[in-house]
Amino acid sequence: MELNDLLRIVGIGLVIGILHVFFEQTGKKEFSFFLFIFAYIYIAAELLRFLRIFFIEITEFFQWLAWAV
Repeated sequence: MELNDLLRIVGIGLVIGILHVFFEQTGKKEFSFFLFIFAYIYIAAELLRFLRIFFIEITEFFQWLAWAV
């Protein structure tokens, strides 16, 4: 995981948080709900991408470990 990935997630989270508060204050709770669903799906997709990278790194480590023995 790189700093750019983390900053992208933080930036999108801040924008979604601000929009959520705005929609709640203006009484548009259905928009707020759909925004929450969108954010949940986005974070789940990012988490799956990070897990894939993590398991690739673990696999490479074990391959290196098997080669070194």
